Amino acid sequence: MKILIINGPNLNLLGRREPGIYGTGDFESYLMVLRATLEKVTIDYVQSNIEGEIVEAVQHADGVYDGVVLNAGGYTHTSVAIRDAIGAVKVPVVEVHISNVLAREEFRHISLIAPVCRGSVMGFGLDSYRLGVLALIG
Repeated sequence: MKILIINGPNLNLLGRREPGIYGTGDFESYLMVLRATLEKVTIDYVQSNIEGEIVEAVQHADGVYDGVVLNAGGYTHTSVAIRDAIGAVKVPVVEVHISNVLAREEFRHISLIAPVCRGSVMGFGLDSYRLGVLALIG
């Protein structure tokens, strides 16, 4: 089983960015633990602050990966391009968020990508990624 995790804008700052919301751990350290925990799953990782690179990562995942775990960050609420990319591919995508976006600012309550994703996981900190992978591997 091969899974691609895609992180969007500002998620490269995890551990430093708003630790009260996102925690103090960096993603690379968490990814090592996740890979060790799910050792029968190959997990690749891409992070980009650039919308078009996220679109390309989703497109390139089709036919290569068994699933995608996507934290589109702020693009969740604004990107028709990422939504269209998810809708255009056959690889299943699970939307994840570290925080519970529904408990935050009102503009974060709308996800443009949720309707084209298999499902959404939010509010469980970095463990949202593990839950997203589990949702894909059944």
